[in-house]
Amino acid sequence: MTRAVLTLNAGSSSLKVALFPAKGDAPLAVGLVDRIGPEAQITLKMGSGAALPASGDLTSHLGAMHAVLDGFRGQWPDLDLVAVGHRVVHGGADFAAPAIVDDAVLDQLDRLSPFAPLHQPHNLTGIRAAIASFPDVPQVACFDTAFHRNHPWVNDTYALPQRFYDQGVRRYGFHGLSYEYVSGEFARIAPDLAKGRVVVAHLGNGASLCAIEGGRSMASTMGFSPLDGLAMGTRCGQIDPGVILYLMDQQGMDAAAISDLLYKQSGLLGLSGLSNDMRTLAAAQSPKAQDAIAYFCARCQREIASMAAAMGGMDALIFCGGIGENARGIRALICDRLGWMGVAVDPARNAENLGRVSPDAAQVPVFVIPTNEELVIARAARAAVQ
Repeated sequence: MTRAVLTLNAGSSSLKVALFPAKGDAPLAVGLVDRIGPEAQITLKMGSGAALPASGDLTSHLGAMHAVLDGFRGQWPDLDLVAVGHRVVHGGADFAAPAIVDDAVLDQLDRLSPFAPLHQPHNLTGIRAAIASFPDVPQVACFDTAFHRNHPWVNDTYALPQRFYDQGVRRYGFHGLSYEYVSGEFARIAPDLAKGRVVVAHLGNGASLCAIEGGRSMASTMGFSPLDGLAMGTRCGQIDPGVILYLMDQQGMDAAAISDLLYKQSGLLGLSGLSNDMRTLAAAQSPKAQDAIAYFCARCQREIASMAAAMGGMDALIFCGGIGENARGIRALICDRLGWMGVAVDPARNAENLGRVSPDAAQVPVFVIPTNEELVIARAARAAVQ
């Protein structure tokens, strides 16, 4: 019998999956159902990279789930799931660790949907689809906010009346599953540096920075929602609240229109008018594409300094995420104006996209560590059911 843990990361129109053995960190298989609906596509691969046949009704998350499981069972007919782990973007103030999902937990998570309206409902759709498919298998929710729940109060609050903080209006931070994995890997490869002050840059279509001291999150560029901080693929990042008031009062935009603007039309896409994909922008010759890259890098530079200030210094800088791990040119541009902090990259090392990419003599070493949120979820799910 093949005993395994399934991990799910459900988006609005996608389902990212991985299958791990009940013991061990090497995935048995990974998969993605993209554009769930009439034009959906499914890709399943063995851990070795070999393709797995997969098909089915991909017009809903539940159908996508069945298609994935049918593909896995075609390879492992005796598949026995011991747990299903889920990425959940928002755990609010109460969930500081993974939780086994029951009706009460699901209700609590549902009430957090207004805090992350473009993420939370889809995460919960994935959980409900998994419950319908495996009613007797424990479902474990793993939260992007949990890693940040011990922030100092000054990095957790806004300068609003106390009643809003008590109602949950505070800085939660996100990408916590990624930061948990990267900080753990850094402790393994550079234990002495990991005891110090580390800034991790999770750069992808969603992007943020985290200040981590002694393995503990001290501050994050993201706050109440996944909108704040860095510019992202389609999200605006930092913005003056007065702009929101202007859009309401002078442009006549309602909450739905503003939400669509800030979440889906802004960031690299809005700045460039071309694409939300950094690879497309880097290959383009248009001035607007180059302006979008320049803005992205400038915000990263400013916020890296901000994260260092939250810890009183910086002993190492780590890049992860799709851009952070693969865009060597973007890493070089970001680090270029941080020399005053002791940051530098070595061109030859930087071209490798892995490990230490700074010169031996650099005051602040720079690393690339590929993130693995699925493994964090699988480990948490295994621990929860044990």
